[in-house]
Amino acid sequence: MRYNVDNIVYRLFCLTFVFYRDSIVGYVLKKISVIKGGVTMATVFDVAKYILVKRGTMSTMKLQKLCYYSQAWSLVWDDTPLFDENFQAWANGPVCPELFRQTKGSFSVTAEDEPGDIGNLNDTAKQTIDVVLDYYGDKSAQWLSQLTHMENPWQEAREGVPLGVSCENVITKESMAMYYGAL
Repeated sequence: MRYNVDNIVYRLFCLTFVFYRDSIVGYVLKKISVIKGGVTMATVFDVAKYILVKRGTMSTMKLQKLCYYSQAWSLVWDDTPLFDENFQAWANGPVCPELFRQTKGSFSVTAEDEPGDIGNLNDTAKQTIDVVLDYYGDKSAQWLSQLTHMENPWQEAREGVPLGVSCENVITKESMAMYYGAL
């Protein structure tokens, strides 16, 4: 079989991609915003960075819950998600796996630890996050986790999964919008 330069470069790229898949995916998620219909959408990292700039160092668990509530209330108040990434119904409440991988191994994080770009957030998104922080920001990570356990989106996603057992079921944006929109 005869190989041309383009074919060799493509095969090398594929091998490199497979080998460094997690690093590349992490890099792309950190550095590139999701493009939808020509409009740049923020990422969970952008929201996390904004939260950390506004509130300072916090536990990774608390950051996860504040990102979750920011997403939930954006779905209700703004009729749009803040970011595309999903939350899963983990044992300690909603967790965004991409954010978890970024902060894995750390108990607490600072704004410098997050690769997000606050510039990707429009004024409406910032206002929504600010209101969420005004209400939930002074609560402990454990309090926020317990609150999510009492709410339908997490409960429905974990239906049939025993307490404390690992679960990767997605908490849908639709279930979040319906539940929080009815409050």
